[in-house]
Amino acid sequence: MTAPSPPSPPGRSSVLPLSALGAGDLDRAGGKAANLGELLRAGLPVPPGAVITTDAYVAAAHRAGLDALLADPAAPPSALRRALEDAPIAADLDREIRSAYQGLRGPGEDEARVAVRSSATAEDLPGAAFAGQQDTVLDVRGEEEVLAAVRRCWASLWTDRAVSYRRERGIDPHEVRIAVILQRMVPARWAGVAFTADPVTGARDRLVIDAVPGLGEAVVSGAVTAEHLVVGPAGRVLSRTPGRDPATGAVPAALPHEVLTALLPLARRIDEHFGRPQDIEWAADGSGVQITQARPMTALPPPSVPLSPAQRLQCSVLLEFLPVRPYPLDVTTQIAHGPARMMQGIARFYGVEGLFAGFLREEDGVAVQLLPARARPTARLLATPAKLAARIRRFDPAVWARDPRQQEFLAEIAALEDLDLAALDWQSLLAVPPRAFATLETCRDLRIDYLPGSAAAVARLALLALLLGEHALIADLLGGARTRTADADRALEELADAVRADPALTERMIAARSPEELVRLAADRGHPLLQDGLARFLEEFGRRETTSSMLVSTPTLDECPEIVLGMVRANLARPRDATPRASRSRAARSRLLAHPGLRGPRAADRADRWIRAAQAGVAFREDSHFHFTAALPTLRRALRESGRRLAAAGVLEDPEDVLHLRWEEISAIPAPESLPEARCRELRRAVRRRAARRAELEGVPMLDAARVFPSRGGPGALATGMPSGAGIATGPARIIRGPEDFARLQDGDVLVCPFTNPAWTPLFLRAAAVVVDAGSPGSHAAIVAREQGIPSVTATGTGTRLIEDGALVTVDGTHGRVTPAAGS
Repeated sequence: MTAPSPPSPPGRSSVLPLSALGAGDLDRAGGKAANLGELLRAGLPVPPGAVITTDAYVAAAHRAGLDALLADPAAPPSALRRALEDAPIAADLDREIRSAYQGLRGPGEDEARVAVRSSATAEDLPGAAFAGQQDTVLDVRGEEEVLAAVRRCWASLWTDRAVSYRRERGIDPHEVRIAVILQRMVPARWAGVAFTADPVTGARDRLVIDAVPGLGEAVVSGAVTAEHLVVGPAGRVLSRTPGRDPATGAVPAALPHEVLTALLPLARRIDEHFGRPQDIEWAADGSGVQITQARPMTALPPPSVPLSPAQRLQCSVLLEFLPVRPYPLDVTTQIAHGPARMMQGIARFYGVEGLFAGFLREEDGVAVQLLPARARPTARLLATPAKLAARIRRFDPAVWARDPRQQEFLAEIAALEDLDLAALDWQSLLAVPPRAFATLETCRDLRIDYLPGSAAAVARLALLALLLGEHALIADLLGGARTRTADADRALEELADAVRADPALTERMIAARSPEELVRLAADRGHPLLQDGLARFLEEFGRRETTSSMLVSTPTLDECPEIVLGMVRANLARPRDATPRASRSRAARSRLLAHPGLRGPRAADRADRWIRAAQAGVAFREDSHFHFTAALPTLRRALRESGRRLAAAGVLEDPEDVLHLRWEEISAIPAPESLPEARCRELRRAVRRRAARRAELEGVPMLDAARVFPSRGGPGALATGMPSGAGIATGPARIIRGPEDFARLQDGDVLVCPFTNPAWTPLFLRAAAVVVDAGSPGSHAAIVAREQGIPSVTATGTGTRLIEDGALVTVDGTHGRVTPAAGS
């Protein structure tokens, strides 16, 4: 931390009337005072007050010796607080504060009763509310008490929690200042807070009011349970929950109707004035309602809007691909040019515009809402049957890997992986991401050509099995496909077998208590089987994403050996599968071909060809997905290298800050070393601003999941969703939120997770059933569950929140229900 800048030149007043300030005075007055001054200018009822500006704080900080303390990285925040609380106030400022205080006396008062409120320059901003981080002292009387309260407010800028809060939100401590408000107390009969949107649902047509008799500080501090009202757009009270004093259990009187009717129009005017939902503190005396504070609402969910069936379908897919909020760099690289654009291109080719296009709403580069556009059929849709028929005839999925385009794709991936990124000049480094994006155009074209034949082959086999009454065989028949995912599963099993050959190593891996311990074991040269086997696995399959193929901000598998080692450890802890998938597939094939309905060798031969064609179709679907993440490791390395260079040149404070930049901002930099300082400051400010906004939105969903996955109800159900894998299974629920939790899943557990992707496939070998927040019957989780023959329920929306980890549950994949197990 560095010291505040020197005090302003003499002649600039350090104490101003609240009415002289407005929204443009943030630097001098702080967020709280600037907002109150703005409300006064708009004619809203705000108690009179004065502001001790940030200039006064800077001068006091110098007098208190904060320069030396801030320059010392070992100085704790408590030392700064003590210095400010103990420092005398300069004589001229002392006179100004006393004069301002005396000016707030009401008629007939010997001493004014005032509230002394902190107003920091990083406070009450969109993205950083700082609610409760700095001090407010209520009902202060007397000049000496006011001066002491001012010093206390200054010191509260450096409480441990305020310092931590700013650090978490990327707010530069060098730029933080604090003003102090002296404001005449309202002799409140009722007080509280009013939100101009529902803070839980995000509904903008609701006002939510908490009210208590007396001072509103009891609401903000949580000292009492306030009366809670939800008011609809016409002013009608939709719900009212009585307040309660936790100390006595008493229920106070209800908020008077005249106070409510006076408050509602004021709240709406404030919302309209600032142009976004507001968190308002108010107090009501005998003369009416007064506004004591207004700030933007933070952590507010996006508005919940109705979705068309096509939008719900897109959202069910996108929620799988975007299980976490993307960074600005995600949005402008892999999301803009990756799988979503590929799906958009396929839909456009077949005559549908807008599918998977423009589905993220951003504010200042930060993704705040997931809302797909409405898909529009075009005249080209009329030609789709002919296009599909032509591609089914021409493009056989069984030979897709020999397509010259795929060979060129693999050559380009190899060339990208051979690049020495650290040796490239800046402009050559910037050329790498566009090359990575271009590889996905090949993947798109191959999927356009080969998916029709894949889908037709699977549909033909499914129809045959249904006609023969053998629909239960479909999953096992398709599960015999040789895919890169199946190869990865087999490689993991082989690696586990290699470790089993060393009983001591096996015991150490099973006993390992952390991922770090597993990594240390693999790095030990005394275990070459594990070390070499892990290296081979990562070389072959490390391109896979760990979270989503749409994100560059999350690592690929080759960056996370602990995930692979965790899966090996889990394999070691259970016996080998006595009936591998390939064996089940062969048995299902023999049973189908022996069916009496396939009389004669020609019918059986035709059915056998259909089985092999369907398996080839499944293999194309899986393997083309495996390949369209092939450029992801190189893309991540190139972007991380750009972040390293920007930080080394002083453009960014940390290499990881590059995630908060947009690709167009990075690619517009001619050379990091020669970038003008003004532009560097602008980029750093953008990073801090976006980091603060993301921190505010942590835990806030980008979409109302109930719109996508409406509850199907049912008595006693813990969660309901779409039936995606038939059957019933019972087991302990295991909440697995990401790869870091993989090792927690044991044989026979019910896998409950927010999403899955191919990196999760080995978990299905151990799970008794699968329950997923997102997805659909055609999603990765559903397909793999059916191939493994285990029940699955997708699109629960809330399974990971409503099902308790470790609870014994029964999953009914036929009807899409999860219930407590009998007797549990």
